[in-house]
Amino acid sequence: MGFRCGIVGLPNAGKSTIFNALTAAGAPQEAFPFCTVEPNRHAVAVPDERLDALAALYKPQKVVPTTLEIVDIAGLVQGASRGEGLGNQFLGHIKDVDAVLHVVRCFRDENVAHPHGRVDPVEDAQVVDLELVLRDAQTVANKRDRLHKRAHSDKSVREELAEVERVLADLEAGVPARRQDLSDAARGAVADCMLLTDKPVLYVANVSEDQVGDEAAVAPVRELARAQGAGLVVVAGRAEAEVSELDPGERGPFLEALGLGESSLGRLIRAGYELLGLVTMFTVLSNEVRAWTLPARTPVPQAAGRIHTDMEQGFIRAEVVPVRELLDLGGEAAARGAGKIRTEGKDYRVQDGDVVRIRFRA
Repeated sequence: MGFRCGIVGLPNAGKSTIFNALTAAGAPQEAFPFCTVEPNRHAVAVPDERLDALAALYKPQKVVPTTLEIVDIAGLVQGASRGEGLGNQFLGHIKDVDAVLHVVRCFRDENVAHPHGRVDPVEDAQVVDLELVLRDAQTVANKRDRLHKRAHSDKSVREELAEVERVLADLEAGVPARRQDLSDAARGAVADCMLLTDKPVLYVANVSEDQVGDEAAVAPVRELARAQGAGLVVVAGRAEAEVSELDPGERGPFLEALGLGESSLGRLIRAGYELLGLVTMFTVLSNEVRAWTLPARTPVPQAAGRIHTDMEQGFIRAEVVPVRELLDLGGEAAARGAGKIRTEGKDYRVQDGDVVRIRFRA
């Protein structure tokens, strides 16, 4: 598994279109609110030319890429946290994601209705952000109420309750959890709430084909993202959804013609990895080449544990070579002969592009 993200946004912002551009999954796309009634889920292979090159070099029976799982829910309208619309019914489906993809409508199309009657990307984003904050406030308030029942007889519960009430006060003031200065105690107190506003956000500015490269069309969203410490990817949703239906070998020229050069999936994955602080590790066996997504600077025994728990428990050492050096030299034998394969102990932290072979006690 690579990472998981949930798509949110106003109705008709183009969420399902973006979902299809990213996944080629064929989710319904209609110009009316609440087209997405049941959440759409799809896992896509993370494209990585380094993995392709390793596969070409080793010719294994099996090539396993890492994946991106995307969940698309119904559009959120103002008042969703109070039960308006449909989106609030499905927010629970994205509580376990690693990041939130917030689709913001930048395109202008009179044939696609806007719930507020006008296109204002920043105002639209603020409406959705507020609904997520209010949803989190509701979740934390429910926990506060549960703790109240036990607080009079248990000091530890009273301490937990105090932390929960601090978080709740800020949420009710409109401050998302990720912008609160949460202590370790506060973070622990609300950990089981799986707060949506504590997740990193990647804004997706959905533009029309003729807006590609038009900085003025996305500047307000870019400034919003910068102010929040969030990421930003610009996607020509409708055009890229159409391109995603082509055979993979035919997509490149069309993306070039759009002025994009790279698919929205590739751009989103790079932005997501940067936002979440992720790296890719590779393993090579006699019959398999595999990519693994890890937090940056993961200790190598823990990385080994992602492959199999026995490898972490019996870890002895790791043999490591950067993938580019391995490919340039044409394989492990040549890399070993050139002294490029290093022996690393348990304190080594995995770097992006490391090809790792674990030695362990069975």
